[in-house]
Amino acid sequence: MQSVLVIDDDIRLLTLVVDLLKRENFEAIGVDSTEAGFDSLSSKSFDAIIIDWMMPIENGIDFIKRLRSSEVGFRNVPAMMLTALSDIDDKVIGFESGFDDYLTKPFDPKELLVRLQAMIRRSSIPQHNSGEVLKFGECEFNLETGVLTKGSQTVHLSDSEDTLLRTLCKRPNQPFTREELARKIGFMVSDRTIDVQITRMRKKIGDDPKNPRIIRTVRHVGYAITAEVGGISNDESPCIVKTNI
Repeated sequence: MQSVLVIDDDIRLLTLVVDLLKRENFEAIGVDSTEAGFDSLSSKSFDAIIIDWMMPIENGIDFIKRLRSSEVGFRNVPAMMLTALSDIDDKVIGFESGFDDYLTKPFDPKELLVRLQAMIRRSSIPQHNSGEVLKFGECEFNLETGVLTKGSQTVHLSDSEDTLLRTLCKRPNQPFTREELARKIGFMVSDRTIDVQITRMRKKIGDDPKNPRIIRTVRHVGYAITAEVGGISNDESPCIVKTNI
């Protein structure tokens, strides 16, 4: 049975979502604060989190940032934002903060269930090294599983970050325009938003945003990913690719 943690200070809505999930054979636990959410995560394993944005003391955005930056085992639990904030800028903030999905209120229960199941399914891909692996800097990215590792640590990627990195790695050393990357991500974003996503990705893979050597800015075009050989950026060589059998 899949387990879901629901966090919302609106007790009526919290009860509604928990009851909906239980009717669909999920194990659902509801709490009304992020601190209670962290306590629950520390004592039990969950397959997914659903959380509201606007809450007292700590909101959903600050919660997910704290979760993703933590060093504990539940940092990679997939999370869905469930909120009344429906502007595209709000959605961009949600995805950039580390959410895997974003659903606005009022919502259709069927859509919530379909999105939740899809989010859990994506996160359940076995995290083992098989298939094509691209190496850059201290990182390895498995194109089959979508797993990014830095040294011995797995780096969490939101859905939009996963799509961005997959896109760049499928065509190493060849630039993509911001418009191409936005279309791949799948929702309307501005050039500024792609720039923010790239900056966040550089930080995650250890690429100096002020002097990037891995995800390069291609003047008047967009961005391209390249390998680093002996500490020197090699624009002629593709990323190192290996196939584990």
